[in-house]
Amino acid sequence: MVSEAQWNESQLGFLTQSSLVKRNYRRMQGLFSNLSHYQKFFQMILVLGIGGNLVVGYQISVISYPSVYIKRFMNETWLERSGAPLSEKTLLVLWSFAVSVYGIGGLLGCLCSGFLTVKYGKKKCQLSTDLLVILTSLVMVCSKRAKCFEMVLLGRFAYGISAGFCLAIHSQYVGEISPKKWRGLANATSGFFWSLGKCLGQILGLREFLGTDLSWPLLLAFPGVVAFLQLLFLPFFPESPPYLLIQEGDEEGCLKAMNQLWGQGDHQEELGELKKEMAPGGQRSKVLWPGELLYDASLRQQLIILMAVIVTVQLCGINAVYFYAFEVLHNAGLEERLIPYVCLGIGFSELFSSFLCIFAIERYGRRPLLWKGCGSMALVLFFLTGTLSLQKNLSWMSLCSVILIFLLVILFGVGPNGATFSIMMEIFSQSSRPAAFTVGGCLNWAGLFVVGIAFPFAEESLGPFCFLLFATVLSGSGIFFYLFLPETKGKSTVEITEEFSRSSLGKKLTVLRKNFSEDHSVYSSF
Repeated sequence: MVSEAQWNESQLGFLTQSSLVKRNYRRMQGLFSNLSHYQKFFQMILVLGIGGNLVVGYQISVISYPSVYIKRFMNETWLERSGAPLSEKTLLVLWSFAVSVYGIGGLLGCLCSGFLTVKYGKKKCQLSTDLLVILTSLVMVCSKRAKCFEMVLLGRFAYGISAGFCLAIHSQYVGEISPKKWRGLANATSGFFWSLGKCLGQILGLREFLGTDLSWPLLLAFPGVVAFLQLLFLPFFPESPPYLLIQEGDEEGCLKAMNQLWGQGDHQEELGELKKEMAPGGQRSKVLWPGELLYDASLRQQLIILMAVIVTVQLCGINAVYFYAFEVLHNAGLEERLIPYVCLGIGFSELFSSFLCIFAIERYGRRPLLWKGCGSMALVLFFLTGTLSLQKNLSWMSLCSVILIFLLVILFGVGPNGATFSIMMEIFSQSSRPAAFTVGGCLNWAGLFVVGIAFPFAEESLGPFCFLLFATVLSGSGIFFYLFLPETKGKSTVEITEEFSRSSLGKKLTVLRKNFSEDHSVYSSF
């Protein structure tokens, strides 16, 4: 027989479980209704992503797959024109130019992006970029049939210009259309679409798809397809609310854009926060240019953070690891034909971790993901240096190296890759953001060029110990971000700016500037 106390206890447990089920059901119901309320916002994130950083990531990863066929095409074209084949040195120079001219175009596009986005808005600039990508894709498709390898060089340069625009426009646009509670998630999608583009390039570059002698022009022209999709759908979405209010002075258009993206409702709180960024009297804010940003003392700390973030991403070793992956996998005993598929697995690891970052960034914040990510990556690189050094003596160390490479890529996707875009977006106001992204973009493209040129020489002279250089940079960056980077989660731009002014680094910089001014005045009096 069941006692009355046991019966009451069982009834209480049943009621408790029932209330928990009902509470969870109400939470899920509220979540789905919330997502439905922001349906247009999430749709715009998708539209911006497929024609934004996805294109850039694709173009970076895809060029290595058809390299053999493009070199052969260059040689055959030259032979048909002149009757003599290209020398190996000349062919290498042409191929190196085809790869590096992309970075030159990216730097040029980045330099122009700040001025054009301020003058014409991000929506018009992104649509114009789509047209450039589509025209460039047509040039790539026709290059082999026209027997003109110069069209490939021209196409790579034009793709670089479009990439310079996309990197600046996409990250700013997706951050500016976001309400405060979804801002971290939206900014993290920039890193996700970057990784998605790299994976897509790796997949289509396989021999089973477009990585063949007949179809490589289609492989290089694929960005035109996604650019065309964005060109079709982006006109149905609004310009960013901050640009409409702060740059155009169009309060009605700003509210209309908010209602379209975030659903009908009272958005006076978001509108009020944007008005705080405007000049006194509700006038349009003066837009800073890159030169003015570099000399603006009030933004010095944000500029230092921006430079530190860019340098960290470029010198974290992730690009070098991708470069070194083939040799590591080869030494691990994998057949050469299988290595591209394992490299694809590495790309999927970054994609999966970037997807996790989208949800983790609003839960844990930007600062912990960045400094903990840097510290964890530094630790993995120290171990990777050891396993790479010992894999010739101990065969099982090669497997450890492969596991560490996968772990490093996952940590990069969850931490620095996703948090970087969010920090760059949030620490600057609407008036200084275009200049900040121009400066950051120039540093980014210059870093890509320097790492691409310098790493082979560092690897040749130092071997696996070259990764200790990256580990040292990551360790220093992790400490710097822990000490001086304020958390931006859930804060408006004005609140973030005020926190920078109260931070210790800002006070130290003020003291240093004051001491320097006094010393300068003393010396100038003699």
